[in-house]
Amino acid sequence: MPNWTFLTNHGRTLLCIAHDPEARLRDIAADLGITERRAYGIVNDLTEAGYVVKEREGRRNRYHLQHHLPIPDIEDREQAIGEVLEVLTGAKTIKAKGKATKKAVR
Repeated sequence: MPNWTFLTNHGRTLLCIAHDPEARLRDIAADLGITERRAYGIVNDLTEAGYVVKEREGRRNRYHLQHHLPIPDIEDREQAIGEVLEVLTGAKTIKAKGKATKKAVR
């Protein structure tokens, strides 16, 4: 088993949120095999960078991905983060009445 991963924990966190925008930090941490504190730090990094918007719903957060933003560190290409997430999740993002929704690609 290799001791490296294809995606960073930040990328894997984006995938978790893409699959379940209502995921708890506890769930993200368990999926990634990291601590809740580390998951909190990663989500905050993504929020501060503008890739994730947090919306408070009662006692929980709902996360909205900003699909239109470019992938960091790839300045010469105009690849949006949403395009990469579509490939990795198998879901196509569709704009409907100002909101982005996901549709499974078959």
